[in-house]
Amino acid sequence: MSDIVQEFNDYRSKMNEKLLADNNKIVKRIFNLDTNAYAPGALDVKTKELLGLVASAVLRCDDCVKYHLETSYKEGISKEEMMEAMGIATLVGGTIVIPHLRRAYEFWEALEEAGK
Repeated sequence: MSDIVQEFNDYRSKMNEKLLADNNKIVKRIFNLDTNAYAPGALDVKTKELLGLVASAVLRCDDCVKYHLETSYKEGISKEEMMEAMGIATLVGGTIVIPHLRRAYEFWEALEEAGK
């Protein structure tokens, strides 16, 4: 797996374990709500992940963008679908989103490389 993908996943896992081990009811409920929000429902998982990707890009949360990119990749979203969603995010968010678009593209390439 690509270094940037592995580093992101290792850090995320380590810190999530620490946060959840702290036994804070509010944090645990937010994590649970987040997990359940992306489960299949009236919208399929692919659509929800693309919505999460766009919102994360507009909010300029690189960690969130990486998470949604990896989940989208695992769900079988194509590069073209991802780029169309990121194009919409850049349109909605404005040019300030462009650095996040660059990092998203780099992360997607790392996911593709790791998937080979």
